[in-house]
Amino acid sequence: MSDVIPENSTGTAVPTAPRPLVGVSLKLYFGLAQTRAWLAEVAALGEVLAGLPRPVDLFVLPSFPALADARELLAGTGVGYGAQDVHWAERGAWTGEVSAGMLAETGARYVEVGHAERRRHFGETDQVVAAKTRAATTAGLIPVICAGERHAADPATAAEEALTQVRAALTGAAPGSEVIVAYEPVWAIGADAPAPAGHVRAVATALRDALRAHDVRGRLIYGGTAGPGTYTELAGAVDGLFLGRLAHDTAGLRTVLDEIARS
Repeated sequence: MSDVIPENSTGTAVPTAPRPLVGVSLKLYFGLAQTRAWLAEVAALGEVLAGLPRPVDLFVLPSFPALADARELLAGTGVGYGAQDVHWAERGAWTGEVSAGMLAETGARYVEVGHAERRRHFGETDQVVAAKTRAATTAGLIPVICAGERHAADPATAAEEALTQVRAALTGAAPGSEVIVAYEPVWAIGADAPAPAGHVRAVATALRDALRAHDVRGRLIYGGTAGPGTYTELAGAVDGLFLGRLAHDTAGLRTVLDEIARS
């Protein structure tokens, strides 16, 4: 969320830059016992968060069965948690699905929607992502809307593909709701290096314009082989990072948090 300076020289309130944000999705890499052990290590980072030179928000997205562990272990640490998916319906004959309302009951605050893997493997469309965004924001959750071009392209082409996804998703957002857009070029996910900084900056500018055009409170983060040094290269263009396997070692996560707080 943006902080607000009481007033400027004209007496008008002036919004400051959004608070930096780091998210971690565990995908399906850990079993339940390993997830619990990792969450305990993340909980210990609560003291690190409290001692950073400037505040940084942190949230983690474990698998559904670990949400109860997240609620227990992360209580009072300042670390938020959520889920990697949600269904668009609140109730009904939807075998195997989990509603936004049920996630909210677990204490979850965030939910990931529209990840490239769900689009590719489960056939999720822009319309499905919009419906999930609507369900999330209606339930008071913060959707982490993933968007990004499938193949390496020039920044203008990449921006148009990502914008199509984000604009569609935002049609489902409840007015005034808080959202996060995670720009993740699909071709950079799991690659040897993140997308070039100039490329990310160009696409991020377009995505920020899309956020401003909707009645939402939005932050923009970058994912796609993000790690130490990524935020420094992108400072001013994005509000934080969306991490993957780098954060499996919480020492790597701590390094990123410290870098962002000092940038």
